[in-house]
Amino acid sequence: MHTFDPHNAEQTLIDIGVNLSDSSFNKDWQEVAEEAFQAGISPLILTGTNMQENQQCLQMSQQSTVPLFTTAGVHPHSASEYSAETSQQLRTLLAEDSVVAVGEAGLDFNRNFSTPDEQVYAFEQQLELAAETGLPLFLHERDAHQKQLEMLKAYRSNITAAVAHCFTGTQQELYNYLDLDLHIGITGWICDERRGSHLHPLLKDIPENRLMLETDAPYLLPRDMRPKPKSRRNKPLYLQHILQVVAELMNKPAEQVAKESRTTTIEFFNLQNRV
Repeated sequence: MHTFDPHNAEQTLIDIGVNLSDSSFNKDWQEVAEEAFQAGISPLILTGTNMQENQQCLQMSQQSTVPLFTTAGVHPHSASEYSAETSQQLRTLLAEDSVVAVGEAGLDFNRNFSTPDEQVYAFEQQLELAAETGLPLFLHERDAHQKQLEMLKAYRSNITAAVAHCFTGTQQELYNYLDLDLHIGITGWICDERRGSHLHPLLKDIPENRLMLETDAPYLLPRDMRPKPKSRRNKPLYLQHILQVVAELMNKPAEQVAKESRTTTIEFFNLQNRV
């Protein structure tokens, strides 16, 4: 197994999706971030999902002793809270140095915590913000691929970049996103033999300059970790395990996948000279 040298910046992994503002991290978020840093996983990109968590993630990025960046946006579950004032508040947040993407934004027609119309409105407003600010998009989508694709196509020429965060879709959905020159975020979902095995052959279809890695912590603890962690809480530390699985499935050395995904991530989030 490849051992990362946390003192060698060229070898560090970047976790593009960490829900560090989740309540499960309330007591030890700084220790969790430090633990990842010591293991060669740095920086972490925190995920903002509503206005309260956006502020919380920003404060974490400013208070942390290790490098943290964050997204700022409104998840489709919270779309019913979106207003004209929200756009102005987001515009202010997106001007902060440590905020590197618009999102988590998109459509989720699976649970419809907000109505489809509310979701479409909130997503369109955030597509506008991405076009206005030049920041990349951090995307969520569930059971809404065709509508999301339609909206992305309408804005794609005005948006610098976008990543399908936690991609779990079909081959056709992957190709649809790649045809739009989107990036693809892969999580520990691929470690779940019950529902992630369909992704295994698709990994080789993702170009090296489009693949990024993430834990989506505290969710999606890799099921195949041995020994199993005592807690079911996923942590950015476990990105190393996801890397090993991805590299094996792609038939590439882990060092190569790590380097390629890091280079891609730095370019996507415009982190040159910042990490």
